[in-house]
Amino acid sequence: MFANRVRSMLGTQWLMLFGAILAAWVALYAMAIPTELREASRVFGSDFWVALCTVTPDLAGMVRVTVMWLLMSVAMMLPTVLPTFAAYDDLAQNTDIDLPRFTAGFLTIWAGFSVLAATLQMALFRADLVSSFGDSRSAALTVALLGIAGLYQFSALKEACLSKCRAPVTFFMQHWEEGAWRMGLRLGATCLGCCWALMLLAFVGGVMSLAFMGLATLIMTLEKLPDIGRWLNKPLGVALLGGAVFVAVTGL
Repeated sequence: MFANRVRSMLGTQWLMLFGAILAAWVALYAMAIPTELREASRVFGSDFWVALCTVTPDLAGMVRVTVMWLLMSVAMMLPTVLPTFAAYDDLAQNTDIDLPRFTAGFLTIWAGFSVLAATLQMALFRADLVSSFGDSRSAALTVALLGIAGLYQFSALKEACLSKCRAPVTFFMQHWEEGAWRMGLRLGATCLGCCWALMLLAFVGGVMSLAFMGLATLIMTLEKLPDIGRWLNKPLGVALLGGAVFVAVTGL
């Protein structure tokens, strides 16, 4: 079934979509801070690296962090909804509703999330709860983030959002008359409802860690697949809560 849905992926619109994903990952790779610099920060202290190349507590720092979160959202979220976009493309073949407007609506929601996440990162940075690299410096913060993400895996809201992502044709049939832009906004909000807590684990796994971003993208993609996601959701919640307990006990 999925093979049939992606038959039009060689079109210009699909090439642009995949190009955006690739460009976002390339930009994130270029912005990623090497492990050597992270290790060196333990010697020189975070103030040295703040002054040199990382987040600064000013407008320039806020802009940089917002751009970084926006790139993360594009790179991590678009791959998770490719089956949904393919279903949309199938349904839109004989209509004037276009994929670019739909994509723009989807990304508008994640642009808003990027601003909020960047604001949170700057606040945590000023409170010395995260490093200049965006990684948690507080066991309490780590426990809170893991606990929130773990508990959210069992929430009715998470399940409701996942159910919509796992049945894209039903979603589109319910909202098709709203048009591409509003459907894109609605899908973006639904996707945000699925993934916001896992995205905020970047403060634990590393805001600019490509390994974390790759693993999180894989997990969020699998969660939205109906045949796999139903077996992943609850065990992932247990694992996250177990991680929270481990950090709380060991202080690591």
